[in-house]
Amino acid sequence: MQKQREKQKGKVVQQTESGAQQVARWVALGALFLVPLAPLIVAGSWVWPFNFFFPFITPKAFYFRILVEIAVVAWAVLAILDRQYRPRYSLVGAVVLAFILWMFVADAFAVNAQKAFWSNFERMEGWVLLAHLGGFFVAASAVLRVEKKWRAWFLTSLGVGVFVSLYAFFQLIDPKDFPIHQGSTRIDASLGNSAYLAIYLLFNVFIALWLALTERSAWLKWSLITFAVVEGVLIFFTGTRGAVLGLVGALALAAALTALTAGRRAREWAAGALVLLIVLAGSFYFARNSAFVQETYILDRVAGISLAEGSTRFRIWDMAWEGFLVRPVTGWGQEGFNYVFNRFYNPALYGQEPWFDRAHNAFIDWLVAGGAPGFLLFLALFGSAFWLLWTRSELSRPERIALTAALAGYAVHDFFVFDNLFSYIYFFAILALIDSQVARPIKALERAPVPEAAAGITYALPIATVVAVAVIWLVNVPGLRVVTELITAISLAQEGPAANLAAFERLTTHPAFAAQEIREQLVKFATSVVGQSDVADEVKQRVVTLAVEEMKQQVASYPLDTREYLQLAYAYRAGGDAKNALAAAQRAVELTPTKQDLWITVGAFLWDLGDTSAAAEAFDKALALAPENADLASYAAAGAYAAGNPTRGDALLKAAYGTTTVDNQILAVAYYRASDWSRLIQYSTLRASAPSADVQTIFALAGVYYAAGDRASAIATIRQAVARFPEAVAAAQAAIEQIQAEQ
Repeated sequence: MQKQREKQKGKVVQQTESGAQQVARWVALGALFLVPLAPLIVAGSWVWPFNFFFPFITPKAFYFRILVEIAVVAWAVLAILDRQYRPRYSLVGAVVLAFILWMFVADAFAVNAQKAFWSNFERMEGWVLLAHLGGFFVAASAVLRVEKKWRAWFLTSLGVGVFVSLYAFFQLIDPKDFPIHQGSTRIDASLGNSAYLAIYLLFNVFIALWLALTERSAWLKWSLITFAVVEGVLIFFTGTRGAVLGLVGALALAAALTALTAGRRAREWAAGALVLLIVLAGSFYFARNSAFVQETYILDRVAGISLAEGSTRFRIWDMAWEGFLVRPVTGWGQEGFNYVFNRFYNPALYGQEPWFDRAHNAFIDWLVAGGAPGFLLFLALFGSAFWLLWTRSELSRPERIALTAALAGYAVHDFFVFDNLFSYIYFFAILALIDSQVARPIKALERAPVPEAAAGITYALPIATVVAVAVIWLVNVPGLRVVTELITAISLAQEGPAANLAAFERLTTHPAFAAQEIREQLVKFATSVVGQSDVADEVKQRVVTLAVEEMKQQVASYPLDTREYLQLAYAYRAGGDAKNALAAAQRAVELTPTKQDLWITVGAFLWDLGDTSAAAEAFDKALALAPENADLASYAAAGAYAAGNPTRGDALLKAAYGTTTVDNQILAVAYYRASDWSRLIQYSTLRASAPSADVQTIFALAGVYYAAGDRASAIATIRQAVARFPEAVAAAQAAIEQIQAEQ
């Protein structure tokens, strides 16, 4: 009888609170169903007309964060008012929570804790993203489970994927009107990065197959299968080899699992598919050296997968391992890989990207960021998912196989590429799906009372609204302000550089979490402004002073960041302060003594100060770090010429190139400063005789003859230029008349 009264009371509460619950439910569902639209968000487009710094990254990230914040607050209201929505326990949920909590600890002990928590505009990750992914996991698991909307959510995501794929297709057939944003051959659609698009497509393939295998409607089933095939083909055109390997490996795994677990007919089809896949992969491997493959950029890139091609990655992974050994427990924190890169820099990386902030292996990235616990917990995310997929009966066999393949393909991709917002969203969505199917109620939460009927409208919704607004404002609005105003600061202002300076002054006063990016852009702006003759000296001085002061604050806050000392050196150089520029560059060398670029910078500053002997020593140290590198030999030779030792300079060039006549701009500078006209003439003649030489290159040779006092050869060279470029006759005639007038 008591139980009957409680049930009746529960029904009354449910009815009287339905208004508040309905509002919260629709808000939560609306926010969650808007998340899949994130790939379409590009700053400066009709979808998002505002201009943002990093237009393909920042608007998507802020969009996702705001939607998750709304969804979590709405879910919290639902959890208070209805026991169905309250958190439940599962192994995967426990691992997600442990992973996020541990990374909070690791980030708190990071070398740069602020960046570890907030990241920067280029990445938009950090612990803030992890917290939002955790919120997305909890809200999606509960709301989509209770509302039985998981299938609809993934179908919505695939629907958005159709538009993304159309964009990618148009990039293939009409790159002029639909330009590829990253290079000219590897499609990137609205994600702006071919690797980001690749993992997005990879997840789409297996989600589409999962939905197709469990779909009753024939037209939708075959539409999903067709979509999966198209997405798989587009992955190849991203040229992302990790995703290609992930796709092939995941398809093989799916076929093998089907052959082992399905019925007889399905096993036969799966075995045939596996054999076909092996034959196709083998045929491609044996045809990798054919003319057709080598002449097709995408195929040639995929065919180039080899251990030799991965040498750069292997060196970076080795550096990451050394960094892990230094901080094996808490790691370096998120966004801390740059400290490892600088401290353990391998000279063999000279000529590669100068500043790596990722190991290009998500597993190693977490090893560096979170130490051994962070790495093991990241692995446990996969392990717990696989365990629950195959030990619980709530999921059907097609779901198990497709989701296992999706996670396996993602893991292979992660072995060669770092994660991004969309790989995280899909990964946590699949984890949340698994959690929602297998999680069990937590008794303590189930026993917690449900508020009275009026509490929903009177208290829960108003408080939730205030909390949502406060969180959105505190977490996002400062960054949104900076990311829009930074575009104003770095864009050409109609009012002139003074307006840009004013924007930078405002930004440096309230930098949000992007102080480093603001300051580096300020240095770049200062370097540009000082070279403009139409800018007032007072404005130039203010710009340089601001850049120097801001970079001094940056290195004071983060004294172990090599890159920031180099930025300070550039700021000093922009203001003509060569002495302090040298001191900052030397500090950078102290932090990263194995990096050739830094020794070259120090040598250049010493050269500018007139200390040619010390400059030559700096260039020699750069060469000693990689003696086989011809480019570094050119710097060392230039230093030798500058220091008055041409014999050594010639010997260095002969050893590296087999000749003393080398097309390298640093050599031209050395010849000119040493007034070594014979060598400068040889250099300029080499450049002017090249088939690709333009009229300015030939005029430059004439200028060298003129500087050497050989006016006859200067005039003859100018006439040769006119013979090749008749349109330059007016400029040539004026130059000849000037030379003749001085004779």
